[in-house]
Amino acid sequence: MATALPHPPRRIPLIGDVLGVSPKTPVQDSMRHAAELGPVFERKVFGRRIVFVHGAGMVADLSDEKRFAKHVTPAISNLRPLGGDGLFTAHNEEPNWRRAHEILAPAFSRNAMQRYHPTMLAITRELLGTWDRGGEVDVADDMTKLTLETIGQTGFGYSFSSFERAEPHPFVAAMVRTLRHAQRTAIQPPVIGPLLSRKANKRNEADLAFLHSVVDEVVEARRGDTSTEDLLGLMLNTTQPSTGEALDEVNIRNQIITFLVAGHETTSGALSFALYYLARNPDVLARARSEVDKVWGENPDPSYEEVAKLRYVRRVLDEALRLWPTAPAFARQAQVDTVVGDTYQVRKGQWALVLIPALHRDPVWGEDPEAFDPDRFAPDRNRARPAHVYKPFGTGERACIGRQFALHEATLVLGMLLSRYDLRGDPSYQLEVQELLTLKPKGFKLDVSLRERAEVGAAP
Repeated sequence: MATALPHPPRRIPLIGDVLGVSPKTPVQDSMRHAAELGPVFERKVFGRRIVFVHGAGMVADLSDEKRFAKHVTPAISNLRPLGGDGLFTAHNEEPNWRRAHEILAPAFSRNAMQRYHPTMLAITRELLGTWDRGGEVDVADDMTKLTLETIGQTGFGYSFSSFERAEPHPFVAAMVRTLRHAQRTAIQPPVIGPLLSRKANKRNEADLAFLHSVVDEVVEARRGDTSTEDLLGLMLNTTQPSTGEALDEVNIRNQIITFLVAGHETTSGALSFALYYLARNPDVLARARSEVDKVWGENPDPSYEEVAKLRYVRRVLDEALRLWPTAPAFARQAQVDTVVGDTYQVRKGQWALVLIPALHRDPVWGEDPEAFDPDRFAPDRNRARPAHVYKPFGTGERACIGRQFALHEATLVLGMLLSRYDLRGDPSYQLEVQELLTLKPKGFKLDVSLRERAEVGAAP
């Protein structure tokens, strides 16, 4: 952006805006700067300049598909060794992005979602089998197990046996280390940093090799299977409708890793934040539970259609994603010379980062945007808000392809937990948000016990 922009105070020559910030919390540091500096500002770190936008009108401009398109930022480029030209990390001009998008779109149709529903239900019952013991549970860890199993089994016919393990699957451990490595290298000095990280780079290469080996095992197990009823079946046995081209072997691996990582990390975080806010707001919890009891009764096997009837539970989820969108930013690159917000000129090729948590706290959300209020998503209030102010899944044609999958899974799980358990959080717990590729509450635990009426039907 050509216009001079506000920036954090105490900028240091050559180093940039690093005082008072932490490499572990770049999103939360940027949120603090957003509150101080206004709807558009810049940060510089070791010569890299990033423009942040969070004003509602400006984000509406950046969401214009005629003027802007997705940009793969340096931080996302650091994930290319992990995801290659998968849907999340691909550049717009790479043919495998559109090819995969066309091939995989049927995997997220209504018919596909109805096929996945019984598997989602069965995996949720595995979680219930552990929570029925009662006592304290680590919410983020259990939601990670749940969502990893869900995407693994529904998408690829593969089980990580997550609920049979005392420790997370080695895939998860390697994935977390890889994401941390990418986060560290995104902010290190361009020349000196790699020299100081040789040992970490070797460990990262080993983690990447392990992740690839797990995915290769998943693919090999499906060789010769001609089914097209899940993601892997579509990748192995169908072609791009518009060209007749198939995905190559390397790209299939990239897509699987993309879905396994992004497809479970975002949803586990969303569920964890929703449970945190339910535990902190007893009136909201009671209202959500009342809806589940009214819609489902004591039915232990809610249907696909019955999940969609949990409208208030869905609002709880939407409001949790408003306050803490688990994928907290997306970047947009100008396709033409243009103006953002009637104020800032942007030249073709320049890009800006939409800071979603700050956008979701814009004044258009009301006088107290920090308050947790699921009724913000009541139909009349939704209609009254401007477009492009709620972006937890990104925007445009590069928005999250699995949005409906994630929302159905999360609504089902919340409904099952509310129906079955009393949920009590530690009142002394202060929310700490952990940042990797996604956001999730750190160290958040619940004390769970069966509701009296739920004891009639124990989980298998």
